[in-house]
Amino acid sequence: MQINRAAWASLACALILAACQKGDPAESLKASDEEEATPVPVEITRAVRGDIFAVYSGTAPVEAIAEADIVARVGGEVRQLAVEEGDVVKNGQLLATLDGDRLKLELDESSARLRKLQRDFQRNEDLRDKGLLSEGEFEKIKYEMEALQASHNLASLELEYTRIRSSIDGIVSQRYIKLGNTVKPGDPLFRITGMDPLVAYLHIPEREFRQIRPGQPVAIDIDALQGQREMAAVTRVSPVVDPSTGTFKITVEISDDRHIIKPGMFGRFSIVYDTHENALQLPRSAVLDDGGESSVFVVKDDKAERRVVVTGFSDKGMIEIISGIDDDDSVVTLGQAGLKHEALVTVIGSDEEERPVNAPAD
Repeated sequence: MQINRAAWASLACALILAACQKGDPAESLKASDEEEATPVPVEITRAVRGDIFAVYSGTAPVEAIAEADIVARVGGEVRQLAVEEGDVVKNGQLLATLDGDRLKLELDESSARLRKLQRDFQRNEDLRDKGLLSEGEFEKIKYEMEALQASHNLASLELEYTRIRSSIDGIVSQRYIKLGNTVKPGDPLFRITGMDPLVAYLHIPEREFRQIRPGQPVAIDIDALQGQREMAAVTRVSPVVDPSTGTFKITVEISDDRHIIKPGMFGRFSIVYDTHENALQLPRSAVLDDGGESSVFVVKDDKAERRVVVTGFSDKGMIEIISGIDDDDSVVTLGQAGLKHEALVTVIGSDEEERPVNAPAD
Protein backbone atom coordinates (compact mmCIF):
# COMPACT_ATOMS: atom_id res chain seq x y z
CA MET A 1 0.00 0.00 0.00
CA GLN A 2 2.88 2.33 0.77
CA ILE A 3 4.47 1.54 -2.62
CA ASN A 4 1.29 2.53 -4.46
CA ARG A 5 1.10 5.87 -2.65
CA ALA A 6 4.71 6.68 -3.58
CA ALA A 7 4.06 5.78 -7.22
CA TRP A 8 0.97 8.01 -7.37
CA ALA A 9 2.92 10.91 -5.86
CA SER A 10 5.68 10.57 -8.44
CA LEU A 11 3.15 10.44 -11.28
CA ALA A 12 1.38 13.57 -10.02
CA CYS A 13 4.66 15.51 -9.91
CA ALA A 14 5.52 14.41 -13.43
CA LEU A 15 2.11 15.55 -14.75
CA ILE A 16 2.43 18.95 -13.08
CA LEU A 17 5.97 19.45 -14.49
CA ALA A 18 4.80 18.46 -17.97
CA ALA A 19 1.92 20.92 -17.79
CA CYS A 20 4.31 23.72 -16.79
CA GLN A 21 6.74 22.89 -19.61
CA LYS A 22 3.89 22.76 -22.12
CA GLY A 23 2.84 26.30 -21.18
CA ASP A 24 6.42 27.85 -21.45
CA PRO A 25 6.73 27.87 -25.32
CA ALA A 26 3.46 29.74 -25.68
CA GLU A 27 4.53 32.34 -23.19
CA SER A 28 7.95 32.66 -24.90
CA LEU A 29 6.35 33.02 -28.34
CA LYS A 30 3.99 35.69 -26.99
CA ALA A 31 6.92 37.60 -25.46
CA SER A 32 8.90 37.27 -28.73
CA ASP A 33 5.98 38.68 -30.73
CA GLU A 34 5.71 41.56 -28.33
CA GLU A 35 9.45 42.26 -28.74
CA GLU A 36 9.22 42.19 -32.55
CA ALA A 37 6.28 44.58 -32.45
CA THR A 38 8.23 47.15 -30.39
CA PRO A 39 9.28 50.06 -32.65
CA VAL A 40 13.01 50.75 -32.93
CA PRO A 41 13.96 54.33 -31.98
CA VAL A 42 15.87 56.11 -34.77
CA GLU A 43 17.05 59.55 -35.81
CA ILE A 44 16.52 60.73 -39.38
CA THR A 45 17.66 63.39 -41.80
CA ARG A 46 17.06 64.44 -45.37
CA ALA A 47 19.73 64.52 -48.04
CA VAL A 48 21.08 67.95 -48.94
CA ARG A 49 22.42 69.34 -52.17
CA GLY A 50 25.69 71.19 -52.62
CA ASP A 51 29.10 71.01 -54.22
CA ILE A 52 31.25 68.09 -53.12
CA PHE A 53 34.92 67.67 -53.86
CA ALA A 54 37.20 64.76 -54.64
CA VAL A 55 40.18 65.26 -52.35
CA TYR A 56 43.52 63.49 -51.94
CA SER A 57 44.93 63.97 -48.44
CA GLY A 58 48.51 63.45 -47.38
CA THR A 59 51.06 64.63 -44.83
CA ALA A 60 54.52 66.14 -45.24
CA PRO A 61 56.92 68.51 -43.49
CA VAL A 62 57.27 72.07 -44.74
CA GLU A 63 60.72 72.83 -46.13
CA ALA A 64 62.64 75.88 -47.31
CA ILE A 65 63.12 75.99 -51.07
CA ALA A 66 66.44 77.82 -50.56
CA GLU A 67 68.91 77.29 -47.72
CA ALA A 68 72.61 78.07 -47.53
CA ASP A 69 75.39 77.45 -45.04
CA ILE A 70 77.76 80.41 -45.22
CA VAL A 71 81.36 79.19 -44.71
CA ALA A 72 84.66 80.98 -44.20
CA ARG A 73 86.76 81.32 -47.36
CA VAL A 74 89.76 82.67 -45.47
CA GLY A 75 90.92 82.24 -41.89
CA GLY A 76 90.96 84.89 -39.22
CA GLU A 77 89.50 86.21 -36.00
CA VAL A 78 85.84 87.29 -35.89
CA ARG A 79 86.03 91.05 -35.38
CA GLN A 80 82.36 92.05 -35.97
CA LEU A 81 78.92 90.41 -35.99
CA ALA A 82 76.44 92.41 -38.07
CA VAL A 83 73.37 90.15 -37.71
CA GLU A 84 71.75 87.81 -35.22
CA GLU A 85 69.48 84.78 -35.50
CA GLY A 86 66.03 85.77 -36.73
CA ASP A 87 67.25 88.78 -38.72
CA VAL A 88 66.01 89.15 -42.29
CA VAL A 89 68.90 89.53 -44.74
CA LYS A 90 69.31 90.20 -48.45
CA ASN A 91 71.64 88.60 -50.96
CA GLY A 92 75.06 90.25 -50.56
CA GLN A 93 74.33 91.79 -47.15
CA LEU A 94 77.22 91.94 -44.67
CA LEU A 95 76.93 89.33 -41.90
CA ALA A 96 80.30 89.48 -40.14
CA THR A 97 83.88 90.74 -40.53
CA LEU A 98 87.11 88.79 -39.97
CA ASP A 99 90.57 90.09 -39.11
CA GLY A 100 92.10 91.21 -42.44
CA ASP A 101 95.25 93.03 -41.29
CA ARG A 102 97.72 90.54 -42.81
CA LEU A 103 95.80 90.31 -46.07
CA LYS A 104 95.65 94.11 -46.32
CA LEU A 105 99.44 94.33 -45.96
CA GLU A 106 99.90 91.67 -48.64
CA LEU A 107 97.56 93.60 -50.92
CA ASP A 108 99.50 96.85 -50.31
CA GLU A 109 102.76 95.08 -51.15
CA SER A 110 101.28 93.60 -54.30
CA SER A 111 99.94 97.01 -55.35
CA ALA A 112 103.38 98.62 -54.93
CA ARG A 113 105.11 95.90 -56.99
CA LEU A 114 102.46 96.14 -59.67
CA ARG A 115 102.84 99.93 -59.99
CA LYS A 116 106.64 99.57 -60.33
CA LEU A 117 106.29 96.87 -63.00
CA GLN A 118 103.75 98.96 -64.90
CA ARG A 119 106.24 101.87 -65.10
CA ASP A 120 108.98 99.48 -66.25
CA PHE A 121 106.63 98.10 -68.86
CA GLN A 122 105.92 101.60 -70.25
CA ARG A 123 109.66 102.35 -70.51
CA ASN A 124 110.38 99.06 -72.23
CA GLU A 125 107.48 99.68 -74.60
CA ASP A 126 109.20 102.94 -75.67
CA LEU A 127 112.50 101.12 -76.10
CA ARG A 128 110.87 98.46 -78.26
CA ASP A 129 109.27 101.12 -80.44
CA LYS A 130 112.75 102.69 -80.97
CA GLY A 131 114.26 99.30 -81.79
CA LEU A 132 116.42 99.21 -78.66
CA LEU A 133 114.65 96.19 -77.11
CA SER A 134 113.95 92.83 -78.72
CA GLU A 135 110.41 91.57 -79.05
CA GLY A 136 111.22 88.50 -76.91
CA GLU A 137 112.49 90.54 -73.96
CA PHE A 138 109.46 92.80 -74.22
CA GLU A 139 107.06 89.85 -74.16
CA LYS A 140 108.79 88.45 -71.07
CA ILE A 141 108.22 91.70 -69.15
CA LYS A 142 104.60 91.77 -70.37
CA TYR A 143 103.94 88.26 -69.02
CA GLU A 144 105.54 89.17 -65.66
CA MET A 145 103.22 92.16 -65.39
CA GLU A 146 100.14 90.05 -66.21
CA ALA A 147 101.14 87.45 -63.58
CA LEU A 148 101.63 90.16 -60.97
CA GLN A 149 98.25 91.65 -61.91
CA ALA A 150 96.59 88.27 -61.28
CA SER A 151 98.38 87.96 -57.94
CA HIS A 152 97.20 91.43 -57.00
CA ASN A 153 93.60 90.55 -57.91
CA LEU A 154 93.83 87.39 -55.77
CA ALA A 155 95.08 89.36 -52.77
CA SER A 156 92.23 91.83 -53.23
CA LEU A 157 89.71 88.99 -53.41
CA GLU A 158 91.03 87.33 -50.24
CA LEU A 159 90.79 90.63 -48.38
CA GLU A 160 87.17 90.96 -49.56
CA TYR A 161 86.50 87.43 -48.25
CA THR A 162 87.09 88.73 -44.71
CA ARG A 163 83.74 90.50 -45.13
CA ILE A 164 81.22 87.65 -44.77
CA ARG A 165 78.11 88.19 -46.91
CA SER A 166 74.83 86.37 -47.43
CA SER A 167 74.49 84.42 -50.65
CA ILE A 168 70.65 84.39 -50.70
CA ASP A 169 67.64 86.34 -49.43
CA GLY A 170 66.23 84.87 -46.24
CA ILE A 171 66.41 84.75 -42.45
CA VAL A 172 69.42 83.98 -40.27
CA SER A 173 68.27 80.64 -38.90
CA GLN A 174 71.53 79.73 -37.15
CA ARG A 175 74.74 81.49 -36.10
CA TYR A 176 77.68 79.15 -35.54
CA ILE A 177 80.31 81.70 -34.44
CA LYS A 178 80.88 84.14 -31.60
CA LEU A 179 82.76 87.39 -31.44
CA GLY A 180 86.49 86.68 -31.00
CA ASN A 181 86.40 83.15 -32.45
CA THR A 182 89.21 82.21 -34.81
CA VAL A 183 87.92 80.43 -37.89
CA LYS A 184 89.61 78.42 -40.60
CA PRO A 185 88.72 78.24 -44.30
CA GLY A 186 85.69 75.97 -44.68
CA ASP A 187 84.31 76.51 -41.16
CA PRO A 188 80.51 77.12 -41.12
CA LEU A 189 79.57 80.63 -39.94
CA PHE A 190 75.83 81.15 -40.55
CA ARG A 191 72.84 79.32 -41.97
CA ILE A 192 70.46 81.41 -44.08
CA THR A 193 66.98 80.01 -44.76
CA GLY A 194 64.82 81.33 -47.58
CA MET A 195 61.25 81.80 -46.34
CA ASP A 196 59.42 82.63 -49.56
CA PRO A 197 58.34 80.40 -51.05
CA LEU A 198 58.26 77.39 -48.78
CA VAL A 199 57.71 73.94 -50.28
CA ALA A 200 56.37 70.53 -49.36
CA TYR A 201 57.02 67.29 -51.22
CA LEU A 202 54.25 64.68 -51.21
CA HIS A 203 54.67 61.12 -52.45
CA ILE A 204 51.34 60.00 -53.89
CA PRO A 205 50.26 56.46 -54.89
CA GLU A 206 50.49 55.82 -58.63
CA ARG A 207 46.74 55.13 -58.90
CA GLU A 208 46.23 58.89 -58.46
CA PHE A 209 48.69 59.79 -61.24
CA ARG A 210 46.04 60.87 -63.73
CA GLN A 211 44.17 62.92 -61.14
CA ILE A 212 46.89 65.31 -59.92
CA ARG A 213 47.92 68.23 -62.13
CA PRO A 214 49.89 71.46 -61.65
CA GLY A 215 47.72 74.38 -60.62
CA GLN A 216 45.23 72.40 -58.52
CA PRO A 217 44.36 74.10 -55.19
CA VAL A 218 45.77 72.69 -51.97
CA ALA A 219 44.40 73.32 -48.46
CA ILE A 220 47.04 73.13 -45.75
CA ASP A 221 46.27 72.44 -42.08
CA ILE A 222 49.20 72.81 -39.68
CA ASP A 223 48.72 71.69 -36.09
CA ALA A 224 51.12 74.33 -34.78
CA LEU A 225 48.84 77.04 -36.16
CA GLN A 226 45.87 75.74 -34.13
CA GLY A 227 43.56 74.91 -37.02
CA GLN A 228 44.31 77.95 -39.17
CA ARG A 229 44.02 76.86 -42.81
CA GLU A 230 46.37 78.14 -45.52
CA MET A 231 45.93 77.77 -49.28
CA ALA A 232 48.54 76.89 -51.88
CA ALA A 233 48.74 75.11 -55.24
CA VAL A 234 50.42 72.14 -56.87
CA THR A 235 53.51 73.51 -58.60
CA ARG A 236 55.19 70.46 -60.13
CA VAL A 237 54.27 66.82 -60.75
CA SER A 238 57.04 64.32 -61.36
CA PRO A 239 56.67 62.61 -64.76
CA VAL A 240 57.89 59.25 -63.42
CA VAL A 241 56.76 56.75 -60.78
CA ASP A 242 59.31 55.40 -58.30
CA PRO A 243 59.20 51.61 -58.87
CA SER A 244 60.50 50.85 -55.38
CA THR A 245 57.63 52.66 -53.61
CA GLY A 246 54.92 52.84 -56.30
CA THR A 247 54.59 56.59 -55.73
CA PHE A 248 55.26 59.79 -57.64
CA LYS A 249 56.42 63.09 -56.17
CA ILE A 250 54.57 66.38 -56.34
CA THR A 251 55.78 69.80 -55.19
CA VAL A 252 53.52 72.28 -53.40
CA GLU A 253 54.81 75.86 -53.14
CA ILE A 254 53.53 77.94 -50.23
CA SER A 255 53.63 81.73 -50.31
CA ASP A 256 53.39 83.14 -46.80
CA ASP A 257 53.80 86.90 -46.65
CA ARG A 258 53.13 86.89 -42.89
CA HIS A 259 55.87 84.30 -42.26
CA ILE A 260 53.72 82.35 -39.79
CA ILE A 261 54.60 79.00 -41.39
CA LYS A 262 58.09 77.87 -40.47
CA PRO A 263 60.32 75.24 -42.12
CA GLY A 264 60.06 71.97 -40.22
CA MET A 265 56.37 72.34 -39.34
CA PHE A 266 54.28 69.25 -40.12
CA GLY A 267 51.27 69.81 -42.35
CA ARG A 268 48.24 67.94 -43.65
CA PHE A 269 47.65 68.66 -47.33
CA SER A 270 44.31 68.26 -49.13
CA ILE A 271 44.42 68.44 -52.93
CA VAL A 272 41.10 69.09 -54.66
CA TYR A 273 41.22 67.31 -58.03
CA ASP A 274 37.53 67.17 -59.04
CA THR A 275 34.17 68.75 -58.16
CA HIS A 276 30.55 67.59 -58.50
CA GLU A 277 28.19 70.55 -58.35
CA ASN A 278 24.77 70.41 -56.68
CA ALA A 279 25.35 66.80 -55.62
CA LEU A 280 22.88 64.92 -53.39
CA GLN A 281 24.64 64.21 -50.08
CA LEU A 282 24.13 62.38 -46.79
CA PRO A 283 26.16 62.19 -43.60
CA ARG A 284 28.69 59.40 -43.95
CA SER A 285 27.24 57.67 -40.85
CA ALA A 286 23.92 57.09 -42.64
CA VAL A 287 25.44 54.75 -45.25
CA LEU A 288 26.00 51.10 -44.33
CA ASP A 289 28.50 48.83 -46.05
CA ASP A 290 27.05 45.33 -46.42
CA GLY A 291 29.73 43.16 -47.97
CA GLY A 292 30.76 45.77 -50.50
CA GLU A 293 27.19 46.93 -51.15
CA SER A 294 26.20 50.37 -49.86
CA SER A 295 22.73 50.82 -48.41
CA VAL A 296 20.61 53.15 -46.28
CA PHE A 297 17.33 52.84 -44.40
CA VAL A 298 14.48 55.15 -45.39
CA VAL A 299 11.50 55.70 -43.07
CA LYS A 300 8.15 55.15 -44.83
CA ASP A 301 4.88 54.91 -42.89
CA ASP A 302 6.72 54.23 -39.61
CA LYS A 303 8.65 51.37 -41.18
CA ALA A 304 12.29 51.04 -42.20
CA GLU A 305 12.81 50.45 -45.88
CA ARG A 306 16.27 49.27 -46.95
CA ARG A 307 17.59 50.95 -50.10
CA VAL A 308 20.72 50.01 -52.05
CA VAL A 309 22.55 53.22 -53.05
CA VAL A 310 25.38 54.11 -55.40
CA THR A 311 27.87 56.48 -53.78
CA GLY A 312 30.35 58.96 -55.21
CA PHE A 313 32.74 61.45 -53.63
CA SER A 314 33.24 61.64 -49.88
CA ASP A 315 34.41 64.82 -48.17
CA LYS A 316 34.19 66.44 -44.70
CA GLY A 317 31.92 63.74 -43.26
CA MET A 318 29.49 63.84 -46.18
CA ILE A 319 29.09 61.30 -48.99
CA GLU A 320 27.57 61.79 -52.43
CA ILE A 321 24.54 59.65 -53.31
CA ILE A 322 24.34 59.07 -57.05
CA SER A 323 21.23 56.88 -57.00
CA GLY A 324 18.93 55.02 -54.60
CA ILE A 325 17.13 57.83 -52.78
CA ASP A 326 15.29 61.08 -53.58
CA ASP A 327 15.64 64.56 -52.12
CA ASP A 328 12.56 64.21 -49.92
CA ASP A 329 13.37 60.79 -48.42
CA SER A 330 13.85 60.63 -44.65
CA VAL A 331 17.03 58.62 -44.07
CA VAL A 332 18.02 56.98 -40.78
CA THR A 333 21.25 58.38 -39.39
CA LEU A 334 21.22 56.82 -35.91
CA GLY A 335 19.80 53.47 -34.83
CA GLN A 336 20.23 51.67 -38.15
CA ALA A 337 22.71 49.15 -36.78
CA GLY A 338 20.82 45.84 -36.64
CA LEU A 339 17.74 47.38 -38.26
CA LYS A 340 15.84 45.13 -40.65
CA HIS A 341 13.75 45.80 -43.72
CA GLU A 342 10.08 46.54 -42.85
CA ALA A 343 10.90 46.85 -39.13
CA LEU A 344 8.71 49.26 -37.15
CA VAL A 345 10.51 52.45 -36.14
CA THR A 346 9.78 55.51 -34.07
CA VAL A 347 11.51 58.79 -34.87
CA ILE A 348 13.09 60.34 -31.77
CA GLY A 349 15.15 63.02 -33.48
CA SER A 350 15.57 64.79 -36.81
CA ASP A 351 17.77 67.52 -38.25
CA GLU A 352 15.56 68.15 -41.27
CA GLU A 353 14.70 71.63 -40.02
CA GLU A 354 18.33 72.47 -39.35
CA ARG A 355 19.58 71.20 -42.74
CA PRO A 356 16.84 71.81 -45.34
CA VAL A 357 16.91 70.30 -48.80
CA ASN A 358 19.15 72.16 -51.31
CA ALA A 359 21.24 73.70 -48.52
CA PRO A 360 24.97 73.23 -49.08
CA ALA A 361 26.71 70.85 -46.70
CA ASP A 362 28.93 72.37 -44.07
